[in-house]
Amino acid sequence: MKPRATSRWFIRGQARPGRPKLVCFPHGGGSAAEFVRWSRRLPDVDLSAVQLPGRGSRLSEPVLSGMAELVAEVVDAMPTTEPYSVFGHSLGALVVYEVTRELRRTGRRLPERLVVSGFPAPSTRRSEPPVHHLPDSELIGEVDRRHGGLPPEIAAHPELTAMVARYLRADYQVLETYEWRPEPPLPVPLTVFGGRDDAIGEAELRAWQEHVTGAITVRHFPGGHFYFREHEAVVLRALAAVVRTTAAVNRAA
Repeated sequence: MKPRATSRWFIRGQARPGRPKLVCFPHGGGSAAEFVRWSRRLPDVDLSAVQLPGRGSRLSEPVLSGMAELVAEVVDAMPTTEPYSVFGHSLGALVVYEVTRELRRTGRRLPERLVVSGFPAPSTRRSEPPVHHLPDSELIGEVDRRHGGLPPEIAAHPELTAMVARYLRADYQVLETYEWRPEPPLPVPLTVFGGRDDAIGEAELRAWQEHVTGAITVRHFPGGHFYFREHEAVVLRALAAVVRTTAAVNRAA
């Protein structure tokens, strides 16, 4: 299966017309490729993933290091003519939230459901010291210490270290310079995924409740911050069920 670009911002998995649409937003330092691969195991979902500049097929482009600019660019390119749900992991969860708020401000179609993963509620105050100012090797080492998930060969090759640090630094600058501003809760159903062994606690995940009007669902999986890599089949079955059920309920309404 060769992914297809619906725009430079969105890489699409296997086209499945008529199936529920899911748009995935990657974690800090992530790219669309990891999530597009999920399409093979989600035959009932028409999946696409956000490709941020500075990585993957957009490696040569300037990175974005501010939330406002990033959200404006994504919203401008976001396909919202048909019903869709969104999934965001870690930094991607925060971006999904801010993108949805901007879609509401501009009168665009909102997602049928938000699925946020591995990230505390946006109003939660961050306690970890910032890392985006660190030298390349220290930045990569600290991010790996906190969350894991970075291949060990990155540190062994200076060119690879510099390439990865470039977009990882930009993503962490987006996160670490973000300031939450109160707005009315979103009228969108919300599901929270998290790893049981992640450092993000139950209270931080359940605090997402204040950001939506309806009751949220919290689902825990075995594993740490990247629980979906450790137990991909189980997680993707749960994700597919959420997306399918949401689409079916909305069609019946």
